[in-house]
Amino acid sequence: MFSHPSSRPKLSAQLFAFTAFMLFSLSAAAQENYFVTYSHQMEEPGDLEVAIQSLTASPKAGNTFHASTLELEYGVKGWWTSELYLDGQTTARGSTVFTGYKLENRFRPMMREHWINPVLYVEFANVNGADKSMREIVGHDGNADAGERNDRSEKKREIELKLIGSSNVKGWNISENFIAEKNLKALEPWEFGYALGVSRPLSLAASATMCTFCKENFSLGAEMYGGLGDHQSFGLRDTSHYIAPVASLRTPMGMNFKLSPGFGLNDNSHGFTFRFGVSYEIEQIASKLRRR
Repeated sequence: MFSHPSSRPKLSAQLFAFTAFMLFSLSAAAQENYFVTYSHQMEEPGDLEVAIQSLTASPKAGNTFHASTLELEYGVKGWWTSELYLDGQTTARGSTVFTGYKLENRFRPMMREHWINPVLYVEFANVNGADKSMREIVGHDGNADAGERNDRSEKKREIELKLIGSSNVKGWNISENFIAEKNLKALEPWEFGYALGVSRPLSLAASATMCTFCKENFSLGAEMYGGLGDHQSFGLRDTSHYIAPVASLRTPMGMNFKLSPGFGLNDNSHGFTFRFGVSYEIEQIASKLRRR
């Protein structure tokens, strides 16, 4: 998705395995509380979720930027969720630009709960070279790419595929994503990436009365994500990787808040990122519009 970085970060296989082990050892958050990782949770049929997700980062060789995404997620069927993303960003000492749109569809082939619940993900992206949303890391994406000036002249038509695996075990959610992405307009290779997440609410027992700041409404969690090169050079060489705790609050009135500081694990990554998201759930929006 980005140009190949010139830097040569060193991320050993031992460090990669150790960080993955530490991630799965954390006490973590409820489903749908990740920023990058997807679980098998689908939107309820007829419901619309409106969300704004933001990302702030300071590239080592560039200016601080703030990327924002407006998300519209709709439950088409119990096994089919569709989502539209509208992306933009502003760069310090630079400009504020609209960077494009993405259309995502997720399909869950087996509706009953299993040990591992698979979900198939297909996304089409129509973005430009100024896009810095970092909704996933693939190929050789790195901090050098985000340090470049805003360039809307470069047009990208990309298809992204994900194989999502997700499990619920005693209140925990464990999710694994394998990502493949291809720029359709250029003779570029398929690029690969991954995302891992664990999540758990602070309490599994509901309170006797409705309240906003009850323990069951809070979640703490973590995710790890990064690139895996491309089909010409698959692996960890010249890739970037992040680990990020996630905290969220789901209110009874349908408002949800989450935040996540992220930490780069090698020289090719941003040293620090900060994500914040707020969403609102509108139940059975089609029925409400028909009644009006």
